[in-house]
Amino acid sequence: MNTFGDPAIWLPFVFAGLMGVSILIYVVLDGFDLGVGVLFPFADDDEKDRMIASIGPFWDANETWLVLAVGLLLVAFPVAHGAILTALYLPVAIMLIGLILRGVAFEFRAKAPAPHKHLWNNAFFAGSLMTSLSQGFMLGMYIMGLQWTWANAGFALLTAVFLTVGYSFIGATWVIHKTDEYLQRKAVDWAKGGIWGLVLGIGLISMATPLVSARIFDKWFSWPEALYLSPLPIISALLVIWLWWMLRRMPYMNDRWSWLPFAAATSLWVMAFGGMAYSFYPYVVPEQLTIYESASAPESLFIILIGTMFVLPTIMGYTILAYTVFRGKATELRYD
Repeated sequence: MNTFGDPAIWLPFVFAGLMGVSILIYVVLDGFDLGVGVLFPFADDDEKDRMIASIGPFWDANETWLVLAVGLLLVAFPVAHGAILTALYLPVAIMLIGLILRGVAFEFRAKAPAPHKHLWNNAFFAGSLMTSLSQGFMLGMYIMGLQWTWANAGFALLTAVFLTVGYSFIGATWVIHKTDEYLQRKAVDWAKGGIWGLVLGIGLISMATPLVSARIFDKWFSWPEALYLSPLPIISALLVIWLWWMLRRMPYMNDRWSWLPFAAATSLWVMAFGGMAYSFYPYVVPEQLTIYESASAPESLFIILIGTMFVLPTIMGYTILAYTVFRGKATELRYD
């Protein structure tokens, strides 16, 4: 009997895939503009204006993917949504405050009198830092099964720091692509430091994940399951080497290749996310609820899928259009 012919099987699988893709796109796209905000203390006032201009046309659309991912979790896996949000209520609240602070600061800094502009720059940095740290904390708690213990909270604090450094790294590669001259060279130096924080973060999560459960340990180290996972660490190691080689050569490379570090950094995030997806499937709440146990009724999922078929291409089309129209180097961002 073909189980994937059963809507109770293939519909939850499809929605888990859609939710995973939405989260991945959000982490990459909003990750780089959060990273730009985290890098604010290392830039002077003129450089901050240029960095803001590099994300100005995109940051609103980037956050749409988070809304889509949470919406899919709510409507497709309501039981899991309740369990996750209940366990992570505090970091979610901090993240939302950070996102609101970022949005307000983004708009107000462009209108504020010169003596007050630095206050809104600091608010933009604070909102970016709060959002990044809270997302990293949530990631750590999710990996540890959403169980609040001192050890799990300590691990989550480490992942909060490393995810923030990872965001600053991909943000630096974005600045490399969107700027030139002195700021671009400065961003290369930021990326050279940030890449090791990202590598340490991926390494920390990779060491902790198989220790969470015997099931994940077997998926990583049993034969032939280990063979399925092996391309991810190999490709990730090659990407890190390639990134370091490019960053060492960036001041001397033709600027038309300035997009390559960002593309390689994005690929590295994809590898890391793929490893997590492989490890935790079919669980949506680690070791507690599978996507099949927590899914809505097949009839409801089918109706939601029809709506998603209209919403998802619209969001994807708008995103592609924005990045196409505003391609090239960042110029002055104006509101008049």
